[in-house]
Amino acid sequence: MKILVTGGAGFIGSVVTRRLLEEGHRVVVLDDLSTGFADAVPRGAELVRGTMARALDVLTGDLGPFDAVLHLAARALIDDSVRHPERFWRNNTVESLTLLDAVLSAGVGRLVFSSTAAVYGQPERVPIEESAPTVPTNPYGASKLAVDLALEAYARAHGLASVSLRYFNVAGALGESGERHEPETHIIPLALDAALGEGAGREFAVFGDDYPTPDGTCVRDFIHVADIADAHLAALAGAVPGEHRNYNLGNGRGFSVREVLDAVARVTGRRVPTRSAARRPGDPAVLVASGERVRRELGWKPARPGLEEMIEDASRFRRARS
Repeated sequence: MKILVTGGAGFIGSVVTRRLLEEGHRVVVLDDLSTGFADAVPRGAELVRGTMARALDVLTGDLGPFDAVLHLAARALIDDSVRHPERFWRNNTVESLTLLDAVLSAGVGRLVFSSTAAVYGQPERVPIEESAPTVPTNPYGASKLAVDLALEAYARAHGLASVSLRYFNVAGALGESGERHEPETHIIPLALDAALGEGAGREFAVFGDDYPTPDGTCVRDFIHVADIADAHLAALAGAVPGEHRNYNLGNGRGFSVREVLDAVARVTGRRVPTRSAARRPGDPAVLVASGERVRRELGWKPARPGLEEMIEDASRFRRARS
């Protein structure tokens, strides 16, 4: 297939692009490089620099026609979304609607959207099923949920085959593709920096140690980025015209912050220096995915569920770039 990947210069987008190329698909990446990197786009994919305003020209121009769109371009910093909600509604929601209109105009029949577990907010029960109430607690989650809802309406009205993949905590690396956020906010690269004495402060901040969990720290479901990429392939194959489906992507097992730090120490052979910090507003105690629906309907399940494997892959990518 000929596939447009928006946000393909970012962490997850570059890994998804790599897997698509490995499967023999032809890929064009549309990315404005505001958070991504041109050299992260895998060899074999063509990069077009721009926002979703360029999507229609790309989809209907000389690079087309396209069979599908994978939409991963977005802003993803929860704290920043609270301080600057306008940026997230504009970049995550308005830009996505611009892309959807381009998809319809170009007659592209399939779209897979990068959504998030943040749409659930404070869950009533774990593991979280797709039928759980969607009550996001920050503009980031709300901006993504708005696109999920738009996709449902577009599918029903226009026959689009669409899938939203609600990621939990994505980690690891695949070959030359890994995390390069500026600033970095994800737990594993921050813990690696702290263990190796690099990064601002050289201590890992533990936000809250009084949660109702076994060791008092938050529990999160981590999933390898390569498994996320494989889920996109499964979603492309399983998308049904006229239907929109939501799938949670996680391992179905949670690890506390302390457990992650202990795993980083085992992988690196170095203790992770920490400091205690106040809870972050809106942080749920436990976020763990139910993977029953995606296994049943798409036949997908994680192939790399080990936390230490994710950390080892992230560390290997980090060392290769140092």
